[in-house]
This record gives sequence, C-alpha cells and structure tokens, in this order.
Amino acid sequence: MHHRFDTAPIVASDGLAGPADEPIVAHASPAPGDEWRSPLMQDALERFSAAADALALDDELRMRLAAPRRSLAVNFPLRMDDGSYRSFAGYRVQHTLAMGPTKGGFRYAPDVSLGECAALAMWMTWKCALMRLPYGGAKGGVRCDPGTLSPSERERLTRRYAVELLPLIGADRDIPAPDLGTGEREMGWFMDSYSQHVGRSVPGIVTGKPLVLGGTATRRTATGVGVVHVIAGLLERLGSDVAGSRFVVQGFGEVGATAADRLHALGGRLLAVGDEHGATAAPDGLDVPALARFVRDGGRLADFPGGRPIAADELMSVPCDVLVPAATARQITAENVERVDCRFVVEAANGPTTPAAERALGERGVVVVPDILANAGGVTVSYFEWLESQQGAHWEDAELASRLQRRMRTALETVAAVVEQREVDWRTAAMIVAVGRVAEASRARGVYP
Repeated sequence: MHHRFDTAPIVASDGLAGPADEPIVAHASPAPGDEWRSPLMQDALERFSAAADALALDDELRMRLAAPRRSLAVNFPLRMDDGSYRSFAGYRVQHTLAMGPTKGGFRYAPDVSLGECAALAMWMTWKCALMRLPYGGAKGGVRCDPGTLSPSERERLTRRYAVELLPLIGADRDIPAPDLGTGEREMGWFMDSYSQHVGRSVPGIVTGKPLVLGGTATRRTATGVGVVHVIAGLLERLGSDVAGSRFVVQGFGEVGATAADRLHALGGRLLAVGDEHGATAAPDGLDVPALARFVRDGGRLADFPGGRPIAADELMSVPCDVLVPAATARQITAENVERVDCRFVVEAANGPTTPAAERALGERGVVVVPDILANAGGVTVSYFEWLESQQGAHWEDAELASRLQRRMRTALETVAAVVEQREVDWRTAAMIVAVGRVAEASRARGVYP
C-alpha cells in the first residue's frame, strides 16, 4: 500500500476565486502540515514515503515520523549600526526526540522559512541515523541577507537569535552548528550568549566553534572530505579509482572547494567548477590549488586565467564521471535534468536533486548517491567535537580523520549491501537503513502517556 503525505489544497479566500466547481472558503482552518508546507518538505516527504512503503511501516509510525516534533518561530527587533531598528524572523525545528538530543545547523539566508527548516531537520534525522549518531535532526535560521550586515550587526543578530532559542536548546537537548551563511565566528557568539544566560561556560551547546573555544580544525573540511571518502569508496566498488576520473563540482564554498582540492590531490581531473556568479572549465583539468588561491584573493571563477569561462547553467552539461552538486537545494530539476551528462551524482549539498529529476536520471542509468550519506561528514565530526566538549577530552586531528573515514566507509558499505539485496536505488537503500533505525527506536520508546 502506498501512502502520500500531500497537504490539503489551498482554498481561495479574500476574494481570490478558485476553480469554478469549488466554493470560496473564508477563515478555513489549516490542514495538518500546512505550517511547514514547502517544495523542499514535499521532496522530503516523498523520499520518506518510499522508504516507509519498503519497510511496511504502520500508520502510527508514519504519522509520528512524517511531521516535526517541535517548531519555534520567532520575530524580534534588531538595532542596526545607523541607530534604526529592523524586524527579523527566525526558526528552529526539531524533527524527532526518539534518538536523543537534536542536532543541526542554523543558517542566514533570504529564503529561510519554516518549511525549509522542517525538511532539513527531517533529512538530518535520517543522516544521523545512517551514521549511527545518537541524535534526532534539527535545523534553524534567520531570514536575512547576511552580505548586507556589518560584523557588529551579525553579532547582535546571532546573540539575539540564541536568546530566542533558549526554551529549546541545551548541550543535551538541541545542539546547533554552522550552516549556510554562518561559521565559526557565529558559533563563538552563540556559545557565549548561551553561557552568559546560564551562568557558566557551556562549550557543548554548539559545534563548529573556533579552535580556542573547543572546536576542531577537522570540522572545517569534514563535509567535503566525507564526500571524497564516499566517491573513492564508490569507485573502488566498481573497480575504478579517483585518479584519472573526471569531475564537475557545482559550488565552490567550503564544501565544494574542499572536495575539489582532495579529488585533485588524489589524481582526479576537475573539468569544471561553478557558483552563482559563473563557472570555469578546462578539458584537461583545472589547477585546483591555483584556482583556490585566485578565489581567496577575490577573483571570480569565470575570470580564472587557467580555464575557459562558461555560463553557470552550462556547468551540468559538461561530460564527466562524477557530478558533485555542492551548492544549495533543488539544483537538478525536471527542467534541466536532460542536460546532466555524468555517470554518478554525489550530493554534497542538501536536497540538490528533486524526486522527478532523480527518476529521470535513474531511467538513464545515472546513479545518485544521496545527501544523507554523501555529506554526512560534517555532522559526524560535529559529534566528535560534541563528545570532546562534554567529556573535556581532546583527540588529535589524525585520530579524528581516521574515525571519520571509518564511519563514512562503514555507512557506504551498509547502504551498498541494501542496494544489492533489495535491488533498489541508493537513496531508497539509505533511507531504508535510516528510517528503519529511527522507527525501531520510536517503537521501543512507545507513546507517552
């Protein structure tokens, strides 16, 4: 039996006419799920539904796992540098409490919404379960354009957001981390704000902190390094190697740049890389270290002298072995999937491939390695950092790197085994493992009271 998690159709109101055969309804109560309705949440629910069907989950577990456990929406004023005040909307969503405290980043971006946070929190639950981390998923953020904020405005924004989240967060309740538009600096401010309010230093309240506050250098590159571990393991299973393979990376932020650098160091050829401003390509492979220096010095990818400029929307049409989308969600869609020319898509970003696009890729024999496996390196090293903070311990970078590689390879082999046993695609296999573990924990805990 197949279950769908569609939200109810939007009813027309305020004089806006709906279809001719439907009455106009005023003041209608929202259907369950309307609070977090979004295209990204629909993608997340479609993937969950496929795994739930494969696992034959009962309706009670489907109901419990298909919706966030807690959602907080806040609206707060902020004093700007010029003395004026602006209002900002912020969110925090906790998907499930069955696995332990919740874990997930917070982001600063113009399109942050409750629906986006709900979808990303759900994905974080599956990611943590797949990696056997004792967390449920969470996600949050503030709707803003961080590029327009001065450092002092960003600090006040972060501290105020931290205070607004006090009812939900704690080192053993909900542990934020960096995400889009945030980094070590914001985590330091967040940690200090929380610590000031509880009257003692609490380094375990966040991960991704500055080194001097208990962070780890391994966290900065963990997501990109984890992506490379997955790519290397995938190619090895097929009797191939990173050396000599052709790669295209979409996005050249921390994750994309790290993945590109490690792939180049292993002998891979980066044929093209791009971001929202443009892209550059070289048929024999780009000099990635030179490209990274060029970008650090303020250059744009399209202006890199060691490559040929191409339009950002041409990037995915560059023929390659592995395409690594490392930018934002919903980048490979039904509208552009026919231009994708690769053997594998390894999702370094969260939700970069829509379900419709993934079906089209599957029909062409393109393997999609899902985000909950491919980009799980970040939360895995965040877990190591959290353990250090909670225990007052310290592990050397080499030990952390070794632990990360073992976790990524173990998860890869677990998913690959399900792919072969059930003859399903990689995302369905990963979701079967992850959803199955969360469902087992939820079943064991029961329902209170």
